[in-house]
Amino acid sequence: MPDSGIDTLAAVAGLRVELADGVLSVTIDRPESLNSLTTEVLAGIADAMEWAATDPGVKLVRLGGAGRGFSSGAGMSADDIARGGPRTATITEINRTVRAITALPHPVVAVVQGATAGVGVSLALACDLVLASENAFFMLAFTKIGLMPDGGASTLVAAAVGRIRAMQMALLPERLPAAEALSWGLVSAVYPAAEFEAEVDRVIARLLGGPAVAFAKTKAAINAATLTELEATLEREFDGQSALLAAHDFREGARAFQERRSPAFTDS
Repeated sequence: MPDSGIDTLAAVAGLRVELADGVLSVTIDRPESLNSLTTEVLAGIADAMEWAATDPGVKLVRLGGAGRGFSSGAGMSADDIARGGPRTATITEINRTVRAITALPHPVVAVVQGATAGVGVSLALACDLVLASENAFFMLAFTKIGLMPDGGASTLVAAAVGRIRAMQMALLPERLPAAEALSWGLVSAVYPAAEFEAEVDRVIARLLGGPAVAFAKTKAAINAATLTELEATLEREFDGQSALLAAHDFREGARAFQERRSPAFTDS
């Protein structure tokens, strides 16, 4: 195979990007925080996806997380909260990532072995196949801290499970176990934890043996039919989330999250 040029991608702390046998593996590597997403990590994922669209050595992308989780969403450490929470730059980069995944002509497989929360759900659902371990769960936790779904979740979740279930996930944020996520149509398949990696490898091998041009046209057609509102959604979420991040209720919700107590929202 000719030199892929993968070395042109800048190294990013907390992210591993590797190319082998046509599979670009993009792994969020921040297991100590269940792979919470920083602006820099999101920018690195977006860069990798945009590069993958142009490099002939890439046939498929595998997106996953290290350790026990896929991603717990945007960083919410004490330092993050002291800085005012996720920045608008963070939303910009997750939006760029979602656009890059959905526009990529190759299949993108989300490998979800555990916790998937907040914008981590957006990231997983932007992919074409979502393969989950029986230990995985999904949670749109935004409203618990005075925020709204972002990263295209308003469209991506509703396109998968319908309006009523999307409203339930967003307004009554609770853990959705893998088995229930499968019955709702949120994921493509669920496998026993002990067999998960082998099953993921089997699916990836099957995709690698498939017709790449037909896959690209199929992906473009299905996304065009089902994600017609994605671009407007990204813009709407950006505007709404930017206002919410500056509000009192977010600061109260974030502090309550850190202090493990119920927030006292004042609608301000």
